[in-house]
Formats: sequence, C-alpha cells, structure tokens
Amino acid sequence: MDVNCGSYLQKHTKSAIQQNKLSETDINRALHNLFSVRMRLGLFNGNPNNQPFGDIGPNQVCSQEHQGLALDAARNGIVLLKNSAKLLPLPKTKTMSLAVIGPNADAPQTLLGNYFGPPCKTVTPLQALQCYIKDTRYHPGCSTVACSSVSIKEAVQVAKEADYVVLVMGLDQTQEREAFDRVDLVLPGKQQSLIKSVSKAAKKPVILVLLCGGPVDISFAKYDQNIGSILWAGYPGESGGTALAEIIFGDHNPGGRLPVTWYPQDFTKVPMTDMRMRSEPKSGYPGRTYRFYQGKKVFKFGYGLSYTTYSYEFTSVTQNKLYLNQYSNLHVVENSDSSRYVSVSEMGTGSCERMKFSTVVRVDNHGEMAGKHPVLLFVRLAKLHSGSPVKQLVGFQSVHLKAGDRAEIEFVLSPCEHLSRANEDGLMVMEEGSHFLVVGNEEYPVTIFL
Repeated sequence: MDVNCGSYLQKHTKSAIQQNKLSETDINRALHNLFSVRMRLGLFNGNPNNQPFGDIGPNQVCSQEHQGLALDAARNGIVLLKNSAKLLPLPKTKTMSLAVIGPNADAPQTLLGNYFGPPCKTVTPLQALQCYIKDTRYHPGCSTVACSSVSIKEAVQVAKEADYVVLVMGLDQTQEREAFDRVDLVLPGKQQSLIKSVSKAAKKPVILVLLCGGPVDISFAKYDQNIGSILWAGYPGESGGTALAEIIFGDHNPGGRLPVTWYPQDFTKVPMTDMRMRSEPKSGYPGRTYRFYQGKKVFKFGYGLSYTTYSYEFTSVTQNKLYLNQYSNLHVVENSDSSRYVSVSEMGTGSCERMKFSTVVRVDNHGEMAGKHPVLLFVRLAKLHSGSPVKQLVGFQSVHLKAGDRAEIEFVLSPCEHLSRANEDGLMVMEEGSHFLVVGNEEYPVTIFL
C-alpha cells in the first residue's frame, strides 16, 4: 500500500523499520509512486490555481447539470428492502398528515458521509417531505444517532396523531468512518426501542429509512408487521432528502441494489483478523462476501425491490457447450474431491479470445410504473467443490422500461474470466461440468468438457 488515509503509517512506520518488519526500499517505492502521480498532475508546476482545472468555482460545480447529476445519483442508489402490502408509494393527499421521526431526519451532515466537498444545497429528508405534505410533524426521538437517551413518549405522541409515519434512523460518522470500526451490526443505543415503540403506536405500518454506509442487522424490522416499508439510502449526498421524498411519494421508482451482503449480528463473532474468504464448514467458519459466505443473511448482495414487477428470460446463448481440448493440449488436474480442471494460463490469450460467447436476456416490465432496472448476471457451478464460490457476478446493465415494455440486453462472456475460479494455490482454473448463468430466478446451463 502506497498511502494510508489516516495517521497509521505516520505513527508506526519508523518503528516497523527499526523492528525489520518494513524496509526503506518499500518506503522509497511508495514515495516514488506517490510523487510521480503528483508530478503528472502538475502539482509542482507553480501555483495550482493556474492549472487547467485549478480555477473551478461554485458557479461551475453548482451548475444545474451537476445538481441534477447529484439528484440522479441519489435516486439510483436508494434501495427498497421491504414493501409489505405495497405501502409505498404513499398517496399525495392534501388533507393527510405525516410524522417524521428520528435523529437522521433533519441532519444535513449525515447525508454527506465523508470525503465530500462543500455542498451546493443540502435538502434533508424532513425538508423534502414537508414540500409534499404541509401538515408534517417532526420529533428527533434521540438527540444523536448514538441514542443513549430517547424521548419515546414524545415521539409516540407525534406518531399517534399522524396518518403516516416515516422513521429516519441509522448511523453517521460518529459510528463509522475512516479508522473507526463498529464493534457490532445492530443499530446503536436505543434506536431499536424507539422504532418498535413508534411503529406499534402508529395508525398504519410505518416507513423506516436507514442512512448508513455499512450493513446493519435489522431482522427485527424485516419481520415486524408494524413496519411496512424499509428504504436504505447509504449516505446519498446533498440531494438525498429530495430523492427519498420522491421515492416515498412515487415520483421515482426505486431500482437500487445492495452493494454488499447484510450479515446478522452473529457475524461479529468471526474474528476480524481472520480474513479467509472461503467457508470452512468443519470448523464453522462461514466465509466472507457474497461469493463464499454460507451463513444466514439479513439481506443478500444485489437485493432490491421496485414498485413494479420484472421478469427475465434467456432468449439466446451462442455457445452452451465448450470443448476445451479443441483449443490446445491441456494438462487436466484431478482433485481428491473428483473435480477436474485446467489452468487458464495454459489456454493462452488467443484461445481465451476465441472461446468468448454472448447471451441475450429479455426483461419485461409487468407493472404500471416505469422504472430503471439493473439486471445482474451471475454464474454458479452445478456442484460446489472445495474452495468454489457459491456464485459470482459476471456482468450487470441497467435498462429503463416503461410500464408494459420489454427490452433485450446482451452480455459478452469470456469463459477464461467469467467461468473460472481460483484454486487452493491461487491459480485461475476452469472446472469441468455445468456452469449456470443466473438472472433472478432464471438459469441457463453452459457445460465445459475437458
């Protein structure tokens, strides 16, 4: 690693060299790489403000185009995790009342996360929801997301008086940031108690909005009938409040997908120093990431709902049988678990290029609402052997479909890249047998013969 975005290397590098755990050659290499980049950027060529992009000011950064991009990014990143009985979108009724409760409801800084520049205009969820419903009542419930003390009685009273309730909870930079890890996966402090009390008192099932970067174990909310809908927004930026309100009231159809697995609280029992990816059933080690983790999940990687219904169908696959022996003389390795494979490096670039094939997936929008829909293509082995991934993402594309429309998406696959896996020695290999292309609940077999 050449650079650390904290103070760790600054504090400990000298001691590491003195203990012969790090050499000065490593330091020189890092400095060479870092300063080479700075020189290429022209940072030593006089006043940085005189560089081609040195005088960009608020008028350019805060242009309508850029603010529109910020809003679009927030819209596309929000994930609908639950929508029981189609609670969302809410009706736009002038006479209805809304309660907005939670420490993140009116916290502009939380929306920004970290690593941000000065925002042009920050709109909080509370401010955005007030633009839709005039009769909007607010109570933070907790003074901070740490939620060490909670005003349950006051929040419950606000909830009781409203037609609908939106809870805006989660984390912020006091709970997760650079060089500051969480010790558990549950919501901090008394947030869960606040959510349960408010949802139980509300007239209708509530909407739970989560602002957080990492996953949280909200199994209690997932299965609670008093919590009708759950939205995860990450740290959506300056336009996050507007995007959330648009989704809650149906001016935008959510299409985001989770970029990580949401693990249960029990996952914290796995030592963070054990960085093995592959699971080990004999010892009870569950593995890490969607590719290898075989334990219980709160929500899986790539999960996300919509206000409409989509279906998939593989309409064509140009090759579904791959005979590798026709490309070159290959050394076939036979494992003790009866699996057989060949090394990708033996195939050569030319053979790998000739083996490429394409598949076309048809996507239909069966609902009454248009939406932008990400199509995720996975590959899985028919039979898992030691060290094999459960599945792996090999491609994704987004398509915008009007209500009742359909579209076809083409994926070009390279077996050497997309149908291979790393063996115990870290070498990429292609395994004999059936590999399934997977989109949603649809699967298509592609068989490798050795």
